[in-house]
Parts: sequence; C-alpha cells; structure tokens
Amino acid sequence: MTKIPDSPARRRALRVLALGGLTAGIGLRGVLAEGRAPAIITLERSRPQMPSGVMSGDVSVRRAIVWSRADRPARMIVEVATTESMADPRRIIGPAALATNDFTARVDLTDLTPGQTHFYRVLFQDLADPKVFSAPRLGRFRTPSTEPRDLVFAFSGDEAGQGWGINEAWGGYRVYAAMHKFAPDFFIHSGDQIYADGPIPAEVILDDGSVWKNLVTPAKSKVAETLDDFRGNFSYNLLDENKRRFCAEVPMLVQWDDHETRNNWYPGQRIGAEETRYQERSASLLAAYGKRAMFEYNPIRFDPSDPERIYRMLRMGSMADVFMLDQRSYRGANSSNRQTTPGGAADFLGPEQMSWLKSALSGSRATWKVIASDIPLSLVVRDLNPDVPKGTFEAWANGDAAGPSGRELEIAELLRFIKVSGIRNVVWVTADVHYASATHYQPEHARFTEFAPFWEFVGGPINAGTHGPNEVDPTFGPEVKFVSIPPDLKPNRPPSDGLQFFGIGRIDARSQVLTVSLHDVTGTELFKVELPPAA
Repeated sequence: MTKIPDSPARRRALRVLALGGLTAGIGLRGVLAEGRAPAIITLERSRPQMPSGVMSGDVSVRRAIVWSRADRPARMIVEVATTESMADPRRIIGPAALATNDFTARVDLTDLTPGQTHFYRVLFQDLADPKVFSAPRLGRFRTPSTEPRDLVFAFSGDEAGQGWGINEAWGGYRVYAAMHKFAPDFFIHSGDQIYADGPIPAEVILDDGSVWKNLVTPAKSKVAETLDDFRGNFSYNLLDENKRRFCAEVPMLVQWDDHETRNNWYPGQRIGAEETRYQERSASLLAAYGKRAMFEYNPIRFDPSDPERIYRMLRMGSMADVFMLDQRSYRGANSSNRQTTPGGAADFLGPEQMSWLKSALSGSRATWKVIASDIPLSLVVRDLNPDVPKGTFEAWANGDAAGPSGRELEIAELLRFIKVSGIRNVVWVTADVHYASATHYQPEHARFTEFAPFWEFVGGPINAGTHGPNEVDPTFGPEVKFVSIPPDLKPNRPPSDGLQFFGIGRIDARSQVLTVSLHDVTGTELFKVELPPAA
C-alpha cells in the first residue's frame, strides 16, 4: 500500500472526513487550500455528492420541505434541530434518490416549532455501498409564528434569459446575493425560473466591445425538448454559488410562467413550422416535461389529490397568507383577447382555480393577503412568436381602452368579488416583464370601477435581459408610481448594466404596516411605499 505523506493539509482533511464533513460549507477545497492531498480528494469524491446544494420551501407554521440532489442512487437523510450546534437533532430517513427523478429527493418535515429558526443537515447514503455516506450540507429556515412577529419576504423572477447565464467573473447571479442581505423569511419566485427556449452561448460581445462569458452546459446549448433537457436547465441555475447559498437559508415559494416550457405557450398549442428550432411540435408535451422537471428541482409540496397542481396557499402566521397562482395550465389559447363573454380563450385562471382563489381569500384571517401572479395585471404583453398571427396577446391586458374584455373579464370578476366580500389588504406581486415597477389601481381612474384600491409590485429580472417599459392598459385604473428603467431603453440590456431588480416586503408586527421597496442588483433602494392595513 502506498503511504500518503503526512502534512497539515492532510490532517485537516482527515478531520473533516472523520466528522462526517460537518464543515461542508467549507469543504475540501477550503481545507486543502494550502496543499493538495490527492488520495484524500479521491476518497472524498468516492462518496455521494450533492452538486445542487440544499434548499427548503413551502414553509408553514409547523411544516417545511427540505430538498437536495445526489449524483448517484442514494438515500436521503435529514437531521433537524432548533440550535445551530445541531444538539439532539431529529433524524428522518427519507426516500431514495434515483435516476427516475434525476437523483432529486425531498422530505416533508412536520411537527416543527412555530416562530423558530430550524437548522438542518442533509446526507445521502450510497445505495450501492450502504457504509458510505456523503458529507452533510447545512441549511436553515424559520417557521412562521402564530403570534404577531415582524415578517420579511423577497420577490422577483426571470433568470438565465436572453442568452445571459452564469458569468462567474461578473459575480454570478448577484441578485441572490443582494436579497440574501435582507435575511427574508421566504422568497416568492414569480416564474421564468429557467428559459427552456433560450440557449446560452459561451460568449456575448457587449456594446463596448468587452466580452460577457457564460458558464455553458450541453442542456443550455439548445432549446429544451426532452425531459433530460429540462432537468439540465434547472440544474444549470444551481451551479451558481449565490443561488445555492440563498436557497440553503431562505425558503423558496415557486410558481411557473411560460419559459419553463416555451415563450408564450398555452395548452394544446402546436408550434408552427416558422419556429425552426423545434422538432417536437406539441407545447403540451413540452410543458409536461417542464412541469415534471420543475417539481423535481424545487421544494414544492405535492397536493395528494392533484400531484401536478401548482396553485396553492401558504399561511405565514397571523401576518400574511400567500396565494401562489398558475396562469399557464388552465388558460385558453392566445388570441386577440377581445372576447365579451367568459370561458374558452378568455380563461386565464380557469373556473376551478378561480373558485379556489375566492374561497381561499374569503377564508384568510391574516392581516395581509399577498397574491403571487406570474404576469402583471395591466402591462400589455403581445405574443410576437413567428408562428402566431399578428395582434395576438399573451397576458391579461389587451391594450383596449374600453371596459373589460377577453382575459380581463376574470380580473373584473375577482376584483368585484374581493370588494363585495369585504376582503381587505390585498396586494399583488409579480415579475415577467424584466423591469421593476409599482402601480396603484384606483376605481376613480378606471373603465371598470367595482373594486377597492390596491397595489401591484413587479420585480425582476434576477439574471436576464432587461426590457421595457411596456404599454399600460387603462381598464382597471392603474397609476404607475415607479418604473425602474428609462422610457427609451435599448432592448435586452445585459446584467452588467446593473438593471436587475427585486422587491422586499416588510410587515411590522406592532403596526401591521406593510412596507414594500424595490431594489437594484446592488441592493440599493429605488422606491418605497408604506401601506397601513385597512381597519
């Protein structure tokens, strides 16, 4: 047997391995920084690895999902405690991570302590050699409190879009690092978590002649058409160190939008011959792959009665309930969006989801009701895909200055219901349009007036091309209070221009005032408004 020379680096590495890698946040790269020990590195690599880190999500007063991914068939083990020292942890033997789920796995933690920071570590046991365990990866999350307590949340969307991927020289996905500084209790990801239809090149020449260099992978080098392609899109984003660090400490609340499948898709759509990049022409099949990969790669709690359902409500204690919508799965076909009666192509949420939302809002006893929409209410988004007719609309709004028509009929129905039912303190958060804005909706300025005033806040992009600003539809009386970009912005500005945005919501436990602020990629505050709760 070859004897490994002793050294301080080797001894440090052995201590890490002997402890089961409790300093996994540092890892062998850190402990061997002063000198390599090849045999130790080989031994470490022989253990199961966690290439995508760990994350938590869909947290509630007594529950949370913990997620991770192995690099081989392995059994997930989660230990959870209420002290950072992990004294006397509770151990849960989780499911096997197998190739059928791309080696992803999750545990639904229950019986948690309300209003408590919980610390967890994840291990994987090699199923081929049960004596071999991974080094653990550490994470934390805080459960909502049953008593009034200050609450902080972040919101944004849109990452790895328009050819702008992980540029490690620029600092990667820097919005995640900026949001992390606010220590939010949870993060609402408003969709376009991937750009399945947006390949990422190795280099992009910027206007000044400098070069933006992307981290590239095979899955991000073409449009996604297979399940493995979609999985590769989600795993790509978790190559970013900022995102992995953020996800390990901030619970994720995730919804989807179009780019988890293909730009502006709708159920039943056939991709036309004008779109030459695709061999697979069924948008519904692509969406099934995209939804499967999204559920595999996110800490979403499955609904036993409908395992593919994305819309759901998450109770954040007495201060807030969050209503996560799905504006993809139940919509009608994109059209001129001028229908005068509901149903068919005028559907956006669809009857079943609309009924659920009304019931959930009526039953909410939280001070604030936060509706997470993947698409803004009044910003006009036209479907400009090469295989659709001109004059086709993608979003709620249709640019018509008359009363509600098309998909706006659903908004009118919902806003009327909220007013008639006396439901107060409703705010909307969203992304999609690749700039930030704040809009106050007022019936006295509207074509449709049967609603109570409310606010909508737009975040994003996290790491994608900056676009806009969009045309504003006047139907529901929007008064735009803030826009984060100039009116003459050149399209598809790179992240290096600094025009990447997110929002922060803060609810004060004593006054119950909700303060919403919008921030740029550095965390600098651009806009802030304080919203007192209605009596």
